[in-house]
Amino acid sequence: MTLTRTRETAAHRAVVSPYWTHRRRDNLVGYLFIGPQLIGSALFVLLPLGLVLWYSLHEWNVLAGTFEFTGGDNYAKLLNDSNLGEVLGGTAMFSIGLVVFNLSLALLLAVLLNQRLRGTTFFRTLFFSPVVVSLVAWTIVWRFLLQADGGINGLLGTIGVEGPNWLRGDATAMVSVIVVQVLKNVGLNMVLFLAALQGVPRQLHEAAQLDGAGAWRRFTRITVPLISPTILLTSIITVVGSLQVFAQIAVLTQGGPGVSTTVLVYYLYQQAFQFHHFGYGATLSILLFAIVAALTLLQWRMRRKWVLYES
Repeated sequence: MTLTRTRETAAHRAVVSPYWTHRRRDNLVGYLFIGPQLIGSALFVLLPLGLVLWYSLHEWNVLAGTFEFTGGDNYAKLLNDSNLGEVLGGTAMFSIGLVVFNLSLALLLAVLLNQRLRGTTFFRTLFFSPVVVSLVAWTIVWRFLLQADGGINGLLGTIGVEGPNWLRGDATAMVSVIVVQVLKNVGLNMVLFLAALQGVPRQLHEAAQLDGAGAWRRFTRITVPLISPTILLTSIITVVGSLQVFAQIAVLTQGGPGVSTTVLVYYLYQQAFQFHHFGYGATLSILLFAIVAALTLLQWRMRRKWVLYES
């Protein structure tokens, strides 16, 4: 009788496993590790997005102390905004110019610095140093240089060329802002490209050279495909960064002349914090979020066509 009960107890223990199994303990450890990130994302990403959406449905007048529900009035105002088209056009011009010049110059510098020549360490430091400089300090220096009586025109005057007021001309203001931003951040993409170039096997280039392939053909058929993941990364970073530019516009041009250099983020700032239209500013924030999300998703979907390692 006792032997039978002992066998039944052992069989019951074999069937009923303990709750804290090895798999559940591993899952708990994983959740504990990602818990801070999830909490941070909820508090500093999801909650602010929800509040911005909520504010976009209201009109909040801080001076009068009113907070009124307006429904879709702010979105109707967005569709009828006469300045929005020009602002979006300026934003697109700035983003396209920044992405094209930044990535092209960064790749060119990375290719040059990847050569085993003397002094490359000095030039790497020189080109990367603006990245670690304060953004506002960098922009203030360039504002003085680009004025009508600034350093750029003074240098041009020594060779008999009369330069314009770069930050107040309709044709030069946006170009000046793009150049200042390119010179500020090109070093970061240069370092990323340089790391990718150093990972390209030299044997592939040597084999292609023996087969008669020229330098340009080796670059386009070997180097570019192998560094395409880095090109995708830098393009996403640069596009998202170009849509969030604010300090450069605020310090250099304040959106002028007219609205020629007013990008979406600066226009949002003007509506919310200068004109105190916080509800409409929140609506513009929703528009900015939608544009960034759409462009990022588009680039991510296109990776299958032009990133080598994607199938």
